[in-house]
This record gives sequence, structure tokens and C-alpha cells, in this order.
Amino acid sequence: MRSRQSTTAMPRQFDIPVFYRSPIISRVKEARRRQDPRKKDFSPTVLDFGPVRFKLARHFGFCYGVEQAVEIAYRALEENPGRRIFLLSEMIHNPHVNRDLEQRGVRFLRTTRGEQLIPFDVLRPDDIVIIPAFGTTPEIEAELAARGVDVRRYDTTCPFVEKVWKRSSQLGQRGYTIVIHGKRYHEETRATFARAAREAPVVVVRDLEEAADLARVIRGEADAAFFYERFHDRYSEGFDPERDLVRIGVVNQTTMLATETQAIAELLRQAMIDRYGPENLHEHFADTSDTLCYATHENQQATRALIDSGGDLALVVGGYNSSNTSHLVELCAERMPTYFVKGPEELLSPARIRHYDLELGAVRETENWLPAHRPVEIVLTAGASCPDALLEAVLQRVLSWFEPVRPVEEVLAPYLEAIA
Repeated sequence: MRSRQSTTAMPRQFDIPVFYRSPIISRVKEARRRQDPRKKDFSPTVLDFGPVRFKLARHFGFCYGVEQAVEIAYRALEENPGRRIFLLSEMIHNPHVNRDLEQRGVRFLRTTRGEQLIPFDVLRPDDIVIIPAFGTTPEIEAELAARGVDVRRYDTTCPFVEKVWKRSSQLGQRGYTIVIHGKRYHEETRATFARAAREAPVVVVRDLEEAADLARVIRGEADAAFFYERFHDRYSEGFDPERDLVRIGVVNQTTMLATETQAIAELLRQAMIDRYGPENLHEHFADTSDTLCYATHENQQATRALIDSGGDLALVVGGYNSSNTSHLVELCAERMPTYFVKGPEELLSPARIRHYDLELGAVRETENWLPAHRPVEIVLTAGASCPDALLEAVLQRVLSWFEPVRPVEEVLAPYLEAIA
């Protein structure tokens, strides 16, 4: 069984394939790391090419959990030539990474929604099955183990997801109900739900609006019938709101907006005060703030600092089914025209861009997206499952439409000095 890396022993250097690294982006990241090792400076990096300026978030791209997953998956390929290798589902929510693994012979057993693509019955004990970074349910682990598959050897579950599981179990053993802030059918939430439900009653809330409705039930302003209708597919079997909303602890799907999780926890905390009084709060509400994923929080803080610095438009790069990337898109869209793209191929021309529209839930094309004035300031960031190389490819695609531009080495000079 592979040993888990302690989440307190970071940073750790992972063995990431060179084709995911970037001559520009990776060097900028390393320079910022050396200049600001304690990660206190959230100001963006400005790459001034003359007619176009890119503003990069202080933190973006592969997080600790994703780097760990990528390292393990490619090690599985290296260590098992000739053997059948399967991924339980998408390892991370990035189509370029998953496509590369497929091209190397990895096959997917299930979709991200849980639909079966390849029956588990075809598995043999000598097959390799990689567990994705989001983790999986105990039931699926048991089903794979029953077929002789070693589910621990190449388990890429993020340590911060496991931290949420551990705290949920501890709270359940102490008599608390688990409230999960997440998307009910996201892989990570399904896994957290299944594990928490072994120890405690569980209910999932998607956002502040749903949390407010749950608070009404806690305060006694809405009855059990309201709860069962409002949360009809989001509570564990046998859930009794009159019994199970007396003591609660809030955890989250680690890719959700950390500030929203904190706001939901505060809203439900206040509901407990309203119902039971501040002097009895410790009996009814557990402090779970230490379960928030630091990487997600850093990326979101850096994105806020990035958009506060201004720009003509934002390009956010990542998989369209990536939860953490969609939240970065939402933040940027509040302040400027924002385009959610999976890669450089979506930037069709200076006049047309293909991008994912979160409100429509579909890909569409927009014309005249790139302003005509010069210089153009482009806010550029990426989700936690996006390789640096992909972000650079988007940058280079945009650069190809401008001339003359300053040489890359000249633009990077201040950062190369920091590395030297």
C-alpha cells in the first residue's frame, strides 16, 4: 500500500510529465514562490508584451492533490507495461489530461456521473484500477476488492478530501449530523456522502439559498414535510429533521467557493443560536473551519486580487465539468467579460471565440470578443486541474495575433532574476 503524504509536510515536489510544464508559466510560478515563500502577496503577475498585457493570478493551475494524482497515474503506466490499466472515472476534470491517459491505453470504467461504461465483471485480479483524485465510495471499493483488484496501490484520492472524510467520521461518532456544502452528484460529494452516512445522518446543500431553507427547518419555521420536499434527493436514508438537525457540523466539497462554505456555516450557526441560545451553541454546532482546502481558498483569493487589478476581459482555462474552475469563472464574470475555454483550440480568431456558458450550460461562440484598442489587458487564470502548458498555449495563441511583441526573455527578465 502506498503511504499517504502528510498535508502538513508541504510543499512537496511531484514528478509531473515535462509536457505538462511550461517555459513561461512554470518559470513565473517558481519566481513568485521564491519572492514570496509564505504566500502573503496575492498581487497578480503582469507580463507586458507591448500591444497585449497578460495578468496572471498569483495562484492557479495544478494544486497539491492534482499533482499527486498525475504523478501516481503516470507511474502506474510506467510500472505496469503490458497490463490492463483502468481509471475508475476521470482522474481529474481536465479533458486534455484524461485524453492523454486514454491515448496511452488507460480505459475508463465509469463516467463522472457514475454511469457504468465497462462492467466491473470484466476485471481480473491482475488489472490495475486507478482511483481518481475525488475518491470513491466504500461500496465501490468493496466491489472492486471482491474481484481481487488492489484499490490502494494507485489510489490518487486528494489528501484534503480524505481530511473531510476523517472529520465527518469523527463528528458522526460524536453525535453530529453532517451538512455537506456541495453538488450532490459531483464525484467528490458522492464519495463524502457515502462515507459520512456510515457514521451519521447527512444532508447536502448546494448554496446559500438552500442553506437558508435548512436554517428555517432548524429554527422550527418550516416542518418536516417542507424538508423532505426541498431536499428530496439530498439526505441519507432514515433522516429525521426533528431529530437530526439538533447537532450539526458543516463540511464541503473541496472545490466549492470557500467563502460560500464559510457563509453557509455562519448562517446555520446563527440558526442554532436562534433556536437554542448562544450559551448552548457548543452543544449544537461543531467548528469545522479547518477542513477547508487551502489550495482552493488560495486560488480564489488570488482570483479576487487579480480581478481587482482590472482588465479588459478574462480568459479562464479548464475542463468544463471542473467545479473549482467554474467558480473562478463566476468570480471573474462579476467584474468583466469572461470566457471559459478548455484550451487554445477554442480561440478561433481575434474576432471569434468558442467558450462554455455557465448560465446556458452549453458551449457557444461569441464574436468581437477581443477589443480593438491597444494595449489590451487580459486577465488569465486556470482551474486546479489545468496544466501550465495549456495556459501557455492559450497565451501563445493570443500573442500570435499581435505584432510587434516584446521577446519572451525580455518580458520574463524580472522573474528570471529572482530564480537566478
